[in-house]
Parts: sequence; C-alpha cells; structure tokens
Amino acid sequence: MSANNEQLEESSAPTLYEREPLLGAQRRQSAPYGRDATAKDSVNGAAWNPGDGDGTLVSFYEEDSVETFWLAATSGESFDNVPQDKRQLGLVSAVFLIFNRVIGTGIYATPSLILQSSGSIGMSLVMWLLGATIAAAGTAVFIELGTGLPRSGGEKNYLEFIFRRPKFLASCVYAIIAVLIGWAAAGAVVFGEYVVHALAIPVTPTNTRLVGALALTAAFLLHSTHLKWGLRLQNALGFFILLVMVFIVLMGVLVLALPGLAPVGRTDNLEWSKMWAGTRFEANAFVTALYSVSWSFVGYSNANYALSEVRDPVRTIKRAAPLAMLCVTLVYILVNISYFAVVSKEDILDGGRIVAALFFRNLFGPQTERIVSMIIALSVFGNMMAVQFTQGRVIQELGREGILPYSSWFASNKPYNAPFAGMFAQWVVCVITATVPPPGDAFTFILQLSSYPLVLTNIAISAGLLFLHTRRARARGWTWAPPFRAWGAATAAFLVANIFLAVVPLVPPAPGSAVYAHLPYYLHVVVSLGIAVLGAVYWYVWCVYLPRKKGYALVREFVIQEDGVSRNVFMKVPVE
Repeated sequence: MSANNEQLEESSAPTLYEREPLLGAQRRQSAPYGRDATAKDSVNGAAWNPGDGDGTLVSFYEEDSVETFWLAATSGESFDNVPQDKRQLGLVSAVFLIFNRVIGTGIYATPSLILQSSGSIGMSLVMWLLGATIAAAGTAVFIELGTGLPRSGGEKNYLEFIFRRPKFLASCVYAIIAVLIGWAAAGAVVFGEYVVHALAIPVTPTNTRLVGALALTAAFLLHSTHLKWGLRLQNALGFFILLVMVFIVLMGVLVLALPGLAPVGRTDNLEWSKMWAGTRFEANAFVTALYSVSWSFVGYSNANYALSEVRDPVRTIKRAAPLAMLCVTLVYILVNISYFAVVSKEDILDGGRIVAALFFRNLFGPQTERIVSMIIALSVFGNMMAVQFTQGRVIQELGREGILPYSSWFASNKPYNAPFAGMFAQWVVCVITATVPPPGDAFTFILQLSSYPLVLTNIAISAGLLFLHTRRARARGWTWAPPFRAWGAATAAFLVANIFLAVVPLVPPAPGSAVYAHLPYYLHVVVSLGIAVLGAVYWYVWCVYLPRKKGYALVREFVIQEDGVSRNVFMKVPVE
C-alpha cells in the first residue's frame, strides 16, 4: 500500500483507490452465473449481489482494484442494484415521460421565434424538419447508450464509462452542469405567461415569474411527496396534451378544406408564392432558429434519466423512445401547418409566445382565448413535471456515485420514497433562473442556457460512442455490445450537428439578428463554459489538491442503503 501511495502522490491523477463495482474496464474475465451469483471485491471482500436474471457477469481488473459491472442480456433490470418494487414505470409512463418533456412548451413557445429567425413560412417548416432529423439521430444515440447502460442518470453514466481518465473529471463537470442549470425554468416562464393571460392579469415580469415559481413548487411537492399520484397526474397531462394537439390539427384541416369555417377566413400563408417571402440566409439567424427548434425537440433522452425505475428497461426504451418521438414529429409539423392556416404571419410575429391562443381566437372568437390559454398552461405544467421527475433522479444518481457533497442526503429516498433532496436542489435553481434574469431577454437567455450545455454534452457522448465502435476501443479494454446499435451515419450526423450548434453562436450576429436585445450575444456560451470550468475546478480541489495537501487518499466503498439501493462512499485514508 505504501508503494502505491507514493506513486499516487507523484502522479497527476486523482489520489484515490477503488474497492467497489464500477463501470470501467481494462482487462476482462468472464464467468457464467446463476440466480445466486455474487461478485466479491478483491480488496476488502465485500459481496455484491447483481440480482436475478440471465446474462454474463463480467469482472474488470485495473491496477490494484477489481471493477465489476453487469451486462444484462435480457431485460437490463439486473444492471443496477435496485429493488424490484422501485421499478414503477412501464411503457406508457416512459412514453409520456418523453412526450411531456418534448412537447410541453416548444410548440407553444417557439413558433414565433423560429419564424422571426427564418423569415418565411416555408423556411420555418424546413427548420422544424431539420430539428426532427437531428432529434431522430439523437434518439438512436440515446437508445443505444440506454440499452448498453440501463441505469438512471443518463449522460452521467455515458461520460463516466467513456471518459475514464482523469478519474471522475467527466462526472464532476457533468454534476455541476446538472445541478446549476434550471432545466424547468423556461417552462415556468411560459406557464406564467399563459396563466396571467387567461386570468386577465397584466402581463408583467413580476406576475408571470410569480406564477411560474408557484408552478415549480407544485411540481416539486407532487413528485417528491406523492410519487404515485405525481406519475398519474403526469400521464394524464400527457394524454391531455395529445388530445389538444389532435384537436388543433383537426381544426386546421377543416379550415384548409372549408375556408369559411374561420370567422377571419383562411390565410394565404401556405400559398407557394407567399411561403418563401422574407427568407433569411444569415448564418447566425439560421443557427438561432435551429437552436430554438432543437430545444423544442429536447427530451428524447428523458427516459434515460430514470431507467433504474423502469420495468424491463432495455425493451421498454427501445419501444418508448421511437414511439414518443414519432408522435412528437407528426404533431409539430401538423400543428404548425394548422397555425399558418388560421393565424396571419404578422400576428404570429407580433403574438410573442401565445400563438396557440391566437389560433383559437381566430376560430372561436376572443371569448375562448383565455380558456385556451389556461388549457395550454396545463400542458406546459406536464412538461415541468416531467423535467422535475427526471432531473431529481439525475442528482440522486450523482449522490449515489458519491460525487456531490452530502451525497448520502442526495442519494436517499427519504422521507417519502422519492429523491426529495435532488428535486429540492433542482427546484431552488429553477426558481432562481426563472425570476432573476432581467426583463425582455429573460426567456431567450433561459432557452439558450438550457440548450448550450446539452450541445456540449451531446458532442462528448456522440464522439465517445463513435470511439466505442472502433477496434482501438476494444483493444484498449472498452467492452461495448448493447442490444441496440445506432447507425454510424446517424451518430456522426448527430455529432456534426452539435458541433455546428456549438461553434456558430460565437460568430457576431448580423445587424437586426441579435440573439438578445440588451445582453451580449455570447452570454449563454460564456455562462455555459463557466459552469463546466467550475466543475473541473471542483474535481481538482476534491480529488487532487486537498488529498495531497492534507495527506490522505480517497477510498471509495460500496454500501447498501436502508431502502435497498446501492451507493458509493468516499473515505479519507491517511497516507503514510
């Protein structure tokens, strides 16, 4: 041990040892297993029971430690050490978890932004199709990663599996991003605007933000204290959203077929000679539109964040993600066509983020506009619930890994059999993000800030996935044989699209195409990179600086909580 300690002190790698099963791999040694198969840690002899099922038990040796993980050949339920009674999500819940996350705000909040950036009706529809294509590639990437590593946490697991050196750097960077970004804040702003509009209250920043903060609080309390009822309401809201979208599409079809149905008549937006008028070709305006539409499709990975709570996760994610995204794509294209058939281009550009309300006003008169605003607000609330549900579990998984301070608190399901601590942390950040930014640019900043870190993460995992498919990865010890494999061209296209989205915002916008009215155009880029750098600083202080300065090594122990869920604990062992 002393020789190893001296080597660690001289190395630039983190000062830590490992005594528990991990997701890493260097040299593989396989053995058959049965129902009672148990893996033992060679350092301290601690036993690990992978659970029931049929598959392969794979042990990995790296330096002085044994790294073991479970490759599930069937359902994937044995991959994570989670009691069976905690797997409460089936196919329907997984579909609506994705559907609610994707469709909750985008189709209501961004059509005017996309039209403004693209300049024409035709180009805006092209942007929606481009967004759907990128989302399809992203869906395939996340299905492969989810079936290969069927555990809650999403990108945390994939970054940790792919980027193993320096140890825990990728996890720490992702942890800070996951904790400090208010993922549901944009939905809260949209929700507040719809509710205020429905209640005929002056649409002021104070009123909309107060209502949004109350909605965030309600979503947090439901999912953190009444898990089953929260899931039931979430699924019901998802079904409600689908009904609303179908109704909008049917009304649009009727207006196109029977122009006299709408009191204001059918618009000329969809006439070929008018569809392309005003098209803009500036690079920054194009990427702004693509950003907005890409954000509208964000959520195809949402079920990956909660796979430890999904029954038969491999089979479920292979069915739920494509089904949900197919529904989303059809709804987005058809609803946009319905909007353009009923609402003039000028009204859409001037209507801000209540295009759907204008749609119903033109069809049924101004007396229905407020009712519709409240109905749409409920669908946005479904989105917020889906975000709170999954992001709370991401933070819980970071607690289970021992990455966050007070990890035992974040990893726990106490006191209501739900990740209360993780959802509380996300609630605090979302409320601050939704209420603090200055008026005017607040929604755009929140939108861009929640998009850019995802772009950077998508670059890392798609590039890493391409690496896992190479012979070099297999030769260097990465074992990767998921039940589903994305087409290589789709993974490459997803990587290229995200690189494009990461680079173009750095180009100064053309006159009249500024992202913000009063803020620097690059602000969301700087803030996103700053958060990532903060994660790297956190890793260095925790894993390198403090252990060397205070003369200890970090030893990670594998333990089982009172609720039966496993987690890791870092011990500070003095180095002699």
